[in-house]
Amino acid sequence: MNPEILNRKGARKVEDIPQAVLSLLNKGEIETVNLTEWLAIDHAQLIQTVFPALGMDWELVERISNEIALQKKPSTMNTTKLVGAALYKHYANTAELDSVLDKLSSHKSDTIRCYAPFLIGLNERLSISEKLTKALRLVADKHFGVREVIWLALRPAIEADLDEAIEVLTEWTQSKDENVRRFTTEATRPRGVWCKHIERLKESPEIALPILEQLKSDTSKYVQDSVGNWLNDASKSKPEFVIKLCDKWSKASPTTATEKIVKRAKRSIDKK
Repeated sequence: MNPEILNRKGARKVEDIPQAVLSLLNKGEIETVNLTEWLAIDHAQLIQTVFPALGMDWELVERISNEIALQKKPSTMNTTKLVGAALYKHYANTAELDSVLDKLSSHKSDTIRCYAPFLIGLNERLSISEKLTKALRLVADKHFGVREVIWLALRPAIEADLDEAIEVLTEWTQSKDENVRRFTTEATRPRGVWCKHIERLKESPEIALPILEQLKSDTSKYVQDSVGNWLNDASKSKPEFVIKLCDKWSKASPTTATEKIVKRAKRSIDKK
């Protein structure tokens, strides 16, 4: 592989992506390196190349390709969910489900890996603890796109079994992997981004204190930003909770990390 392609920074505009790079992306032979490339993927072309190589029959590939083409409001996230859901529907009651999940989760293409979360999130036979355990590999994925899709795919299941989910996620706050720690707050944000709000956490944010308390002085900026965003979400419905907690943290943990989290957490409150 050309080192210039592998070490590229990525174009800022879709039209500036070199054709050689776009071709490799759509064949699933390289990962995207930024959001511009991630949004430029031709999913129909990608699955028509990769899925048969993974042992999927052409009839399934053609059916999913047609569903992609018939979307009324196509977007990268909607298409990713469509493909993942279609794969789950096809393999849900077969002995191949776990094998397909493994093939997707370990593929070199980040876009292919992004389909995998829905084979976990949509599986109603799994408890939330089992879903989280199966998802850990994707939660820790080195690619930003996979990490965003996995929390979006599991969020409905987390909301449905919030107490059990928080027990598991509280244990995850002790992980050495910042991606895993960050997932614990990003997946449970009361309001979140591009997702349904978790009403119970909007009204009772203290439910998530077991997670939040463990991360109040996390050394990772990636985690700090997520914790701050979580509390900023909460401040829009329960500002008194956030003010009280931030005051407590500032006294109990006078560190630079906590200071950054508190500043981010109170940004909406401070604008008033």
